[in-house]
Amino acid sequence: MIFGSIAYLNLLPFAFYLKRSIRNNQERQILQYRQGVPSKINQLFKKRTIDAAFISSIKSQRCRCSNLGIIADGAVYSVLLLKSEQMFDGESDTSNILSQVLGLKGKVIIGDKALRYYLSGKEATDLSLVWKQKTKLPFVFARLCFNKDRKRVLKLAKRFHKRGSKVPFRYLKKEASKRDISVKELQWYLKHIDYTIGKREEQSLKLFFRKAKQVNKVSRDS
Repeated sequence: MIFGSIAYLNLLPFAFYLKRSIRNNQERQILQYRQGVPSKINQLFKKRTIDAAFISSIKSQRCRCSNLGIIADGAVYSVLLLKSEQMFDGESDTSNILSQVLGLKGKVIIGDKALRYYLSGKEATDLSLVWKQKTKLPFVFARLCFNKDRKRVLKLAKRFHKRGSKVPFRYLKKEASKRDISVKELQWYLKHIDYTIGKREEQSLKLFFRKAKQVNKVSRDS
């Protein structure tokens, strides 16, 4: 199975889970990785170059997906809008659309660079927080979807839900050092990320899809 890997900190618990859960050498040989930013992984998944990945929610509408996702119930601190002329982040699909759905204009930045920007104390608008304020719902940024190996992917998701998202300190320290942030900042950040898509998250997805469709229709008509 070829798994699309996004090296953002919000997926650190799942990355650690995969590393620890797949101990068998034969399984490791079967599971291959293809790294990229979210927009790139979305393209590879659509071309069926990869078998499973966390796909941006806006691109996951017609995909077969598990109930595992990247979710924030309020501020996420890694999806920001800066005061600027409208400029989308080339690494993103969902967050760019989210800014339009919310009727906000500026420069969208996502991922670890956005987290570092927030931690630097600079001013920015948290798009996930604005969504929560307007809808009273969490926001789902991505879903674990699959082109094949349905049973294997659903089993991975089920085990991850059961195991939880704890990451050992030594692993956190290593990854924090790579991103030039402290372990405390990383631990604080991960507290704002959820992974289970339940009823409220499904409701949020449907609302987002509906609003995104309206935005696209206006764009086509104008």
